[in-house]
Amino acid sequence: MWTLMLSAALVLKVTMGMRQSLGLYIAPIIETTHVGYAAMSFALAVGQLMWGVAQPVFGALADRHGSRPVLISGALLLAAGTALTPFASNEYTLLATIGVLTAAGAGAGSFSVLIGVVAQRVPAAKRSFASGFVNAGGSLGQFVFAPLNQFLIVSFGWMVAMWGMAVAALATIPIAGPLLTKRPGAAAPAASALTMREQLRIAARDKSYWCLHAGFFTCGFHISFLVTHLPGEVKLCSLPASVAAGSLAIIGLANVAGSLTAGWAGGVMRMKWLLFAMYFSRAVAVAVYLAAPKTPTTFYLFAAVLGFTWLATVPPTAGLIGKLFGVRYLATLFGLATFTHQIGGFFGAWLGGRALTAFGDFSWMWYADIALALAAAFINLPIREARLTPATAPA
Repeated sequence: MWTLMLSAALVLKVTMGMRQSLGLYIAPIIETTHVGYAAMSFALAVGQLMWGVAQPVFGALADRHGSRPVLISGALLLAAGTALTPFASNEYTLLATIGVLTAAGAGAGSFSVLIGVVAQRVPAAKRSFASGFVNAGGSLGQFVFAPLNQFLIVSFGWMVAMWGMAVAALATIPIAGPLLTKRPGAAAPAASALTMREQLRIAARDKSYWCLHAGFFTCGFHISFLVTHLPGEVKLCSLPASVAAGSLAIIGLANVAGSLTAGWAGGVMRMKWLLFAMYFSRAVAVAVYLAAPKTPTTFYLFAAVLGFTWLATVPPTAGLIGKLFGVRYLATLFGLATFTHQIGGFFGAWLGGRALTAFGDFSWMWYADIALALAAAFINLPIREARLTPATAPA
């Protein structure tokens, strides 16, 4: 079990670390290609949406044909997108590389497929912790890749940094060895009697499933806005770019603790209350940030607080979907929720660029972020989830 979990965490470390560091490339790419800030933001926004589209598609392919073709093709797409980005010279070629190839490849090696494979091959009592452990790998990737990318950009230029990321993407193929199943549900404890289409119909009629989608939309808006535009916010505050890289790294490190905590807590408390607390705390954190002086210390503290819940919403969201519908088609069902997450991500990245162009700062985005986080907190409360009892709680 540990070999499987570690393999999935390391793959996610690379794919998420690369994705969550792309905001550091905005300024150098604009300086080289002379595309506008809004156009660059749109390319990254399309990438957020494509990452979301890719997950249910690749999740369904993994459920039908096994994870081997999905993870290998994803690594090749991710490597191709990052290797070709330095040759992009306008907004259309940036859309093709960053917006399509890189995002699709990262989506094939992301939450839906990895957590789906792991959930089918670990005992039910360990699934919440396993999801948190895998998720922590993605957060650790942000901690490692944000300063690494900043160092490579400063030392060798953004093009060399991109080619270095292409090599890292190819390295996920041998890392993913223990995860490469050849047929669907090969290690699942019991095959579902339902077809995928029947399972999708059941989920589409379930209000709890749509509540999870609504909350995940806000999560995507929030994360995408910050990971894309935090470097711009730091620049508006007349602080060095190293503050942005340091803040992104702190977010990743804090979320290692947050993901592991969420994985543990999902086994001892009701997951919908866990999601409520996470989303509510984000609204409070943003409000406090807006009232605080804009110093490096403020950004680092803000990053640490936000980082604890950053991607920690993934284990309870995946856990609730597994509780409601089982794990046979978890990669597909969670992939669809992640698509909704990335619709929010598209608007977070795109509207951030539009706001800066129109108003000169991100004030209205921060206000929208607070409102959406509060809405997400309360949307999760009606979710159908049985109370934990000593008989159902993990040993």
